[in-house]
Amino acid sequence: LQQSINFKMALAQKAFTPAVASRGPVRVSRVEVYARDSRIGARPITLPKGVTVTLSNNGRAMAVKGPKGELSLKFLDAIKFEEKDGVIKCARVDQTKFGMMQWGLSRTLANNMVEGVSNGFSKTMELVGTGFRASATAKELTLNVGYTFPRVLPIPEGVTVKVEKNTTMTIFSNDKAQLGDFCAVIRKQRPPEPYKGKGIRFQGEVIKLKEGKAGGRK
Repeated sequence: LQQSINFKMALAQKAFTPAVASRGPVRVSRVEVYARDSRIGARPITLPKGVTVTLSNNGRAMAVKGPKGELSLKFLDAIKFEEKDGVIKCARVDQTKFGMMQWGLSRTLANNMVEGVSNGFSKTMELVGTGFRASATAKELTLNVGYTFPRVLPIPEGVTVKVEKNTTMTIFSNDKAQLGDFCAVIRKQRPPEPYKGKGIRFQGEVIKLKEGKAGGRK
């Protein structure tokens, strides 16, 4: 009887004894998870009338020509383009996560090139402030935005600036990336300040204003 009691006590003690972690090397199996196909990358690009595309380097370099000019771009080896009957299709060669990441991006860049040489891109910017004004020539943009001396910016090749009413300017380009970069340089000359909103802003841009020191006195 005593042996039976001792055996049951030993089993109970073993059941409630915490397990000691093994000090040996822990092996973790790596599982690669693949995302689903990119909906953007799978969309075909239809060429508008008057736009021609030339592919080279086994479909990894593209040159687009249209009414608004000509653009060219080299893509990574993970992506390949094919053109047939006025339709461009983008396919991934590298069946990895990196290839899937570049698939949608490359298709978007190619579509921007086609859109740029056919219709072009434009952004409108406004100067808000007393005495703020702008003037433009073929090669320079002059901004009077409250400093002692005006800010003179060289206009990049392929970009056109049109000033209306001295406080509104529209920037045109067939390269969407170049257009965005130049607009960022313009806005950087006098970003909108958070109390009265004075500065250079995009048309329709919402500036969140702060309350001044007098706003807290009630």
